[in-house]
Amino acid sequence: MHSGRRVRLTVRPAPADAGLTFVRTDVVDRPNRIVVSPEAVTRTQLNTEISNADGVSVSTIEHLMAAFAALGVDNAVIELDGPEVPIMDGSAMPFVQIMDRAGRRTLGKPRQHIEILETVEVAFGDKRATLSPCDGGLEVAFEIAFPSQAIGRQRVDLLVDESSFRSELAAARTFGSVQEVEALRAAGLCRGGSLENAIVLDGDRILNPEGLRFPDEFVRHKAMDAVGDLYVLSAPVLGRYEALYGGHALNNALVRELWSRPDAWRYATLTEALAEAG
Repeated sequence: MHSGRRVRLTVRPAPADAGLTFVRTDVVDRPNRIVVSPEAVTRTQLNTEISNADGVSVSTIEHLMAAFAALGVDNAVIELDGPEVPIMDGSAMPFVQIMDRAGRRTLGKPRQHIEILETVEVAFGDKRATLSPCDGGLEVAFEIAFPSQAIGRQRVDLLVDESSFRSELAAARTFGSVQEVEALRAAGLCRGGSLENAIVLDGDRILNPEGLRFPDEFVRHKAMDAVGDLYVLSAPVLGRYEALYGGHALNNALVRELWSRPDAWRYATLTEALAEAG
């Protein structure tokens, strides 16, 4: 999407407790492995980018990370020969479909979750995001408002599990306006963007001839991004996420705030969390 470069991406199995690691196979002069963590996120302008201590980076990880989160992939090595995860059609669905064809293997250890114990909140001006306790999974509530009549004010609120992610969020595409393209390309971004991998707006008009996949596809995509951005924690969240006018920067600020508050969360299996809740 942003670099405009072609890339080959391979997802390989990893053992239990290995976590998620990106490997830049095109980098040979310095360490090329990037372990996913909240601290690894180094840039959040229009996408989420992670880097290692030697400055090797991978950008636009959020859609693949959302697919990992929803399908329960905790351990994998992701190899790519370029600086950016491919945009595919602008959604997470192609990654879901590819992993469906490859198959998944259950490892012999209980899956650890991050259970939210106390509410954590961050705010930038009128933008805010919170994580708070809830029973039995990840709830996502997102609200957006844009001046374009094609978007307007939209809100989504749902319990995100594999089934709801597949049917309600995975196919929602990224979006932008033609008015932004020139400035973004001057900044080295959006060089691979097209009607094939994004919803493109011109004022109040949607330029994609096929139209929208959902009437509220814009806010659904924002919610899908949030699922991916939260998964830099490398474990699924048991809690309620709420965001008003949020984005990648706010999501990462929220993750870092949670990470700095050991009193606000704990590692727990789903069985442990449900037993204590009920």
